[in-house]
Amino acid sequence: MLFFPAQQELDCINDNGDIIGKITFDGAQDEYVFSPVSESIVLSGLEEASIAMRLAGLKLGKFSIPMQDDD
Repeated sequence: MLFFPAQQELDCINDNGDIIGKITFDGAQDEYVFSPVSESIVLSGLEEASIAMRLAGLKLGKFSIPMQDDD
């Protein structure tokens, strides 16, 4: 699983090179969330575990999402 920053989000890219979803920060809930690109996406156990580990790392401050500066 590759996590690639894009416009204040992390694209979640599987081993086939397909974007399966995005991780964003939900300010209203004060948490990071994963959103699949399609409701028909079925994640493997390894993909779910990788995403859960990244979400936990973001929450703990181990990882960050680069913010875009348009100025």
